[in-house]
Amino acid sequence: MKSVEQHVSDILATVSSPRPIELDLLRAHGSVLAEQVVAEVSLPPFDNSAMDGYAVRSADVAGASTGEPVLLPVVADIPAGDTFTSVIPAGMCARIMTGAPMPVGADSVVPVEWTDGGAATVAVRRPAAEGNAVRREGGDVRKGTEVLSAGVRIGPAEIAVLASVGRRSALVHPRPRVVVLGTGAELVEPGRRLGPGQIWDSNSFMLTAAAIEAGCEGYRHGFVGDDPATVLGAIEDVLVQADIVITSGGVSMGAYDVVKEVLLRMGTVRFDKVAVQPGMPQGHGTVGDSRTPIITLPGNPVSSYVSFHLFVLPALRKLSGLPEEPLPSVRARLLTPVASSPRGKRSYLRAVLDYDASGGDVAYTASVVTRQGSHQLSALAETNALVVVPEQETHLPEGSVVEVVKLPYR
Repeated sequence: MKSVEQHVSDILATVSSPRPIELDLLRAHGSVLAEQVVAEVSLPPFDNSAMDGYAVRSADVAGASTGEPVLLPVVADIPAGDTFTSVIPAGMCARIMTGAPMPVGADSVVPVEWTDGGAATVAVRRPAAEGNAVRREGGDVRKGTEVLSAGVRIGPAEIAVLASVGRRSALVHPRPRVVVLGTGAELVEPGRRLGPGQIWDSNSFMLTAAAIEAGCEGYRHGFVGDDPATVLGAIEDVLVQADIVITSGGVSMGAYDVVKEVLLRMGTVRFDKVAVQPGMPQGHGTVGDSRTPIITLPGNPVSSYVSFHLFVLPALRKLSGLPEEPLPSVRARLLTPVASSPRGKRSYLRAVLDYDASGGDVAYTASVVTRQGSHQLSALAETNALVVVPEQETHLPEGSVVEVVKLPYR
């Protein structure tokens, strides 16, 4: 059987990042930046007031107090966005709004709360040191400074940074288009009545949602039955809108494992037994003249879910322009024992990971849930992590320190 690491490596060898494209800011949301972004001007681009108040010369109000306020004539009003250059002579001040440019001569802002709020003459009741409530030019970013590096995912904060340096668009890796196909004659669309031997399709919904959460454009094709011609036609049809195709079901050793039957004929998809539980039967390769990557997952819901995180996510990260990194993991102490794990396979057991504030040598605890069958989907909603049982271990006692993979978005 193949190792987990070898299977991931083989999948990544079939995947390449699409060529970067220029998108306007809102359309770039969720994509990965493909360029370094440098500020072409300093931010802020001019000295401005951090508060509503009065722009003064700090020396003029040095002796101000509640008992003996300093009276200053108000010679100007400066709103935010003011385009005129104001000059403040000694012994005078200007009323100024938040974000308004500082007038020439003034070096400090007295907040309105320190005054009587006068319009013609203001009484200043507290001194304001040089630079008080003033945002200096370049205080955030100096001209020529990198504000965003290539490889970051663009969220609301990154869009704000891009807009603040005057960018209307950005060069990004386009979000991968992921098409999910579910197979199986036993599947029924949720909401419809079940017949004998039928179950509602959950895998295609689950995998599509997982792809969307990973920052991709997810498209659910739904289930396509167990007819080879129908399966082949569905795969060919979705290639026009897919950067990668994910299938669920039909990849094991049974007589009706139609996905495997159809794809083996193409000669560009291989199927392997991977030393992992759940999810031993796996497949990957390319399809069509475009050599679109395809990853075939087992049909059991939990096997499909775990396989997505182990094998599909690395491919989606590469397609997205992100570093090829595994899911983050931590060391945790088991609060429940692992009674059985097959020798020669690496088990990934659904678990609840908690932070341990007791101050011990391990910062986390993990509790393995009882329902570990590959068909027992309900336990997924209770868990946020996967306890890793190495290939050579067949059981782990309570208190063991183990590797625990954190599941994203949980």
